[in-house]
Amino acid sequence: MKRIIAGILLSLAIAGCGGGADSSAKIIVVYSPHGRDMLRGIEEQFERAHPGVDVQSIDMGSQEILDRVRSERANPQGDVWFGAPSSLFQAAAKDSLLAPSAPTWANALDATSKDSGGLWYGTYVTPEVIAYNSEVVKPADAPKDWSDVLDPRWKGKVLIRDPLASGTMRTIFGMVMYRSLQATRDTAQGWAWLRQLDGQTKEYVLNPTLLYNKLARQEGLITLWDMPDIEELVARTKLPIGYTIPSSGTPLVIEGIAVLKGAPHAELAKQFVEYVGSTPMLTLTAQKFYRLPARTDFPGDSLPAHMRDARAQIRVEPLDWTLLEERTPDWMRYWDEHVRGRGAR
Repeated sequence: MKRIIAGILLSLAIAGCGGGADSSAKIIVVYSPHGRDMLRGIEEQFERAHPGVDVQSIDMGSQEILDRVRSERANPQGDVWFGAPSSLFQAAAKDSLLAPSAPTWANALDATSKDSGGLWYGTYVTPEVIAYNSEVVKPADAPKDWSDVLDPRWKGKVLIRDPLASGTMRTIFGMVMYRSLQATRDTAQGWAWLRQLDGQTKEYVLNPTLLYNKLARQEGLITLWDMPDIEELVARTKLPIGYTIPSSGTPLVIEGIAVLKGAPHAELAKQFVEYVGSTPMLTLTAQKFYRLPARTDFPGDSLPAHMRDARAQIRVEPLDWTLLEERTPDWMRYWDEHVRGRGAR
């Protein structure tokens, strides 16, 4: 029954995304957290290059995608998974949820940016940042590092995207726990930090759009999020939101793409993977949507000037991504049961 309900919901979602699409078109279904504007831009470019194809993207959180793909294992509905931290793709590969592909640009990725068996490939590298309402918070006063968010002056002024559905927040929380393990060989320090953050937090927000709007309306003044989304948001909406790159280091997340195992349109899915990682499409997503390409051969002068400057400021946080993939699910369950809403007490 759950699978039937999931299939009905997916059909309704696809119908809503497809609008007045030609019923005779070949359909490819893409699961992605990259947001409607970016997805629409890529859809239009791919459809223009592949006449007769209708790309229908379903926009949802990274963890939500993994959960959906797992639930659809016996009856796959999607063709491509486009976007999420590499740790989630590693989990999907371990669960035999992905199918191999071989894009021509795969050799331009370093070994940490792709699966050794060809099950997923890196598209973008995404730094995590501290964002703030720039109408109220001056750049000089904004938090410069993760620990600054715990300053008493931000108590009740922090907004956090619900970590259970967000790959971005899971990565940041995973960094906190990994730092604790590296410093003390124990997680107690990390849990103490997350409890303090919970005590600072006014609200756990259900989706990125709500997060942006609440931050702009000054319902909160500080949040933790990723640099490309903030860059794109400000360029598109002119909302008063700025960001700082944490001085002690930040996770540089590899965003992946993969063909889903049992994809109804596997060959089209492989073509979509090829297209997304091509130089013209990486140039488009860099210049219009502020994504930093994972390919090592991408020319730096094709990036907007301020993104080149930002990239120069990034101090990459060293993380054991395999360990994070193994431990983060348990950490998140513990956080939800024992930390969420309890830090203030």
